[in-house]
Amino acid sequence: MIFLDQDFKSTDELFEAVAQKAATEGFVTDSFLPKIKQRESTFPTGLQLETRGVAIPHTDADTIKKEFIAVITDKNGVPFKRMDDPDADVSAKVIFVLGLNQPHAQLEMLQTLMATIQDDALLDKVEKASKIDDIFDIL
Repeated sequence: MIFLDQDFKSTDELFEAVAQKAATEGFVTDSFLPKIKQRESTFPTGLQLETRGVAIPHTDADTIKKEFIAVITDKNGVPFKRMDDPDADVSAKVIFVLGLNQPHAQLEMLQTLMATIQDDALLDKVEKASKIDDIFDIL
């Protein structure tokens, strides 16, 4: 699931769009949306990198029927609470929503994703991608 050049005003708006598409595709249960909102409010996932903000929201494996990773680029940045300082916001222009249903795989995927987001040139390409196929090629 790829959403390019969006203009979400809030995490709720972003989560609702992802949940709607994920439900349509048969990826999630009805509890996905409330649980991802709750988890994000308890354990924020925004990261301020050197040149941009990113976020890696995810939720409980029991809400995922079929695994997915949603890649979202947002032209103005979605305000996320920071992982390292929940009192501060980060404007995330690249968001990876993880829909994983194997709890042990979550750590491995997060480690892989952390390596990806630390590659500034690669993230720059993701942020500037204009076609869905470009995202597949880049990642």
